[in-house]
Amino acid sequence: MKAPKVLEHIKPAHIECTKEEISPIVVMPGDPLRAKYIAENFLSDAKLVSDTRNMFIFTGFYKDTRVTVMGSGMGMPSMSIYAFELFYFFGVEKIIRVGTCGGLIPELDVPDIIVADSAYNEGNFAYSYNGDPTHLVYPSKPLNESIVNTAAELNINIHKGTVMSTEQFGFYSDNEHVLARVPKHIKIIAEEMEAFALFHIANSFDKQASCILTVVDSKFNDNFMSQEERETSLNESITLALESIIK
Repeated sequence: MKAPKVLEHIKPAHIECTKEEISPIVVMPGDPLRAKYIAENFLSDAKLVSDTRNMFIFTGFYKDTRVTVMGSGMGMPSMSIYAFELFYFFGVEKIIRVGTCGGLIPELDVPDIIVADSAYNEGNFAYSYNGDPTHLVYPSKPLNESIVNTAAELNINIHKGTVMSTEQFGFYSDNEHVLARVPKHIKIIAEEMEAFALFHIANSFDKQASCILTVVDSKFNDNFMSQEERETSLNESITLALESIIK
């Protein structure tokens, strides 16, 4: 599998900084304000290196390792733009998405943590990107193993399973008909909106990508994480991502 061909004269259209200002390892929340929160509370000597379209990118140090943190925006189109530019133009080697999701099985509740071991998408993102007809993609095995091992070291309980990357916010749509079309051998445990694009693009460049998700709502109960909590209360998953990506 290869990445699409890009014209030689093309420059990044959505990130404005030098290649040297971005670390080869990136932690990527969806919300740019969550990226700001991570930079201010987890990194030392953090510097804002790009704010094009208010998608904040900070580079600093976590335990003496240089790390970049930036937002991806919401949905696969936004994620695909930033992941592509990071891998293609800026030489990034590893990305861990730190996001939120909705639980689709009764075993999950707010604020459980999921490490995605695959991502399913009903649509044609992969085919549109590089002609691949797949609907199921996988993260980097070494990076996922690092996350799982780090979670054990930190006594962080995690769930593993397949997440569905939807093309709309699940609670604003009726997704039961989509879930009914998922092949029976694939067990979807949660829904989010970006992991499929991240994994597929990373795989096309032979780079590493993983996804850590915090459950913020569930179809089985009324628990619901507020907007403020989603921005500032994911410290456990943020710590897990940072500790894992520096190894």
